[in-house]
Amino acid sequence: MNIYKATLDDIDDLIQLRIDFLTMDQGRLSDQNEKDIRAQLKVYLAKHIPLEDFIAVIAKHPTGKIASAAFLIIQERPVNPSFITGLTGTLLNVVTYPEFRRKGIASQVIGEIINEARQKGVSSIDLYATDDGKELYKKLGFVEPSYTSMRLKL
Repeated sequence: MNIYKATLDDIDDLIQLRIDFLTMDQGRLSDQNEKDIRAQLKVYLAKHIPLEDFIAVIAKHPTGKIASAAFLIIQERPVNPSFITGLTGTLLNVVTYPEFRRKGIASQVIGEIINEARQKGVSSIDLYATDDGKELYKKLGFVEPSYTSMRLKL
């Protein structure tokens, strides 16, 4: 398995990974939603990959098929004892295709994301875990925070 940090050359794969993740998570996207997502991601990734505030790690099988991937968004925030460097990360879009599950690949991908975050001085990484992923994240050292996540949709 080849596990590597994505570059601008991987934009098409990253877009498809996002579409696949959203489809697995939310069901089939409308044609218009998929078109809009693809267009926005092309611009977003071209901007943020070079800035290195977006990191993706991909695991590719020797056949060339992507097995697993994860994204990390790095944000600078006002310092806090929980993130003393002011840099926080959000782990998202963790996806492993069914034929590659339960083989430790996602652990390796997320481990590489964590290493990248450490190298960049990120103090903490947050995520939203599905029930299926919760145990994996706990094994990797993630803990449930004492606060409740809330959202106001605008």
